[in-house]
Amino acid sequence: MKNPLKTLLLTAIGAATILSTSSLTHAAEKVRVSIFSWPTYGFWFIAKEKNLAPDVDLDIQIIEDPMQSFGMMSAGQLDVISSTGEYGPIAAEAGSPIKYVAYHGLSYGTDKIIARQEIKTAADLKGKSVAVMEGGLSQIFMGIYLEINGVPFADAKYVNVIMDDAAAAMIGGEVAAGEFWEPYGGQVLKNIKGSHVLANSHDPYWLKTGLLHDAVYMNADFIKNKPEVAKNVMKGWYEAIKFWRANPAEGNAIIAKAIKFDVSAVEETIGSDGKPKVGGMYVYSFEEAARYMGVLPGDAPEGQSNGQVKATTKLTNDWWVKFGIMKKDMPIEASVDLTPLKMLADEGYKAEAK
Repeated sequence: MKNPLKTLLLTAIGAATILSTSSLTHAAEKVRVSIFSWPTYGFWFIAKEKNLAPDVDLDIQIIEDPMQSFGMMSAGQLDVISSTGEYGPIAAEAGSPIKYVAYHGLSYGTDKIIARQEIKTAADLKGKSVAVMEGGLSQIFMGIYLEINGVPFADAKYVNVIMDDAAAAMIGGEVAAGEFWEPYGGQVLKNIKGSHVLANSHDPYWLKTGLLHDAVYMNADFIKNKPEVAKNVMKGWYEAIKFWRANPAEGNAIIAKAIKFDVSAVEETIGSDGKPKVGGMYVYSFEEAARYMGVLPGDAPEGQSNGQVKATTKLTNDWWVKFGIMKKDMPIEASVDLTPLKMLADEGYKAEAK
């Protein structure tokens, strides 16, 4: 005989089970990420494919023009951008809701200033045209190179060209020198007889400045309104680097497929053994980046100080004022937000092997 009370209890238990299960499962938070096609930004794809940020649904777009991405972030259409590290002060002065939140990695020789055969020293560049990307780190790289070698930065003529055009300008003799990253630098050295390297980002001076680097930016409102999500995004990023350091072949294959590069091109940039790639990039672990940002004790790599972000941001700001791209010195807090990395540090997150 059917027991009405027992039936009621079983029904109630079933309903409670459904409610309990429902409360434990929740949709991952969608986060809109933009990169351009460069291997060091590909760690987002490792995080997504290996589910290393389980609370986050990474919606990754490849947008080749960083300025388009920054414009979209200003309009609230992006949450996270991976790009080169010079944009923070510019965004701050413009009042854009864009914050620099983490140091990606250091140019470890991928960037070079290459000159034609007849240019022997910086002094030979006086009055000559040099190829750079105006508003990019390559322009600052060239300006500092000239000044530390006794040539006022304004004594050279800066020609604003993208990398393919820079190589063509060198070959055609339109510029006497230019700033190149790989694989373009190697192609120039191979194809222009007598061309040679004047400055290399792997030189200790440049490594210590931390100037030539990639960074993570976030929308200021995203950080303010969803700090836990912002923290989880960065945790996923550093878990991806941790995975890659232990499984470089698999990690490089994921990156190559996502950004449509040959695996060999990825290896030329970030290496094949999970270690810093001389001639390419040095991808920072959480601990290394956190020291650079000043949220963990100890010095950052390559002679950089704890909290190096302050000096590097000031250096960048100063040069944008020199070049007329900015008008004034902005306070560090106007462009940098430590919240996501500090939250990770405060909860004791560790990515490096003990």
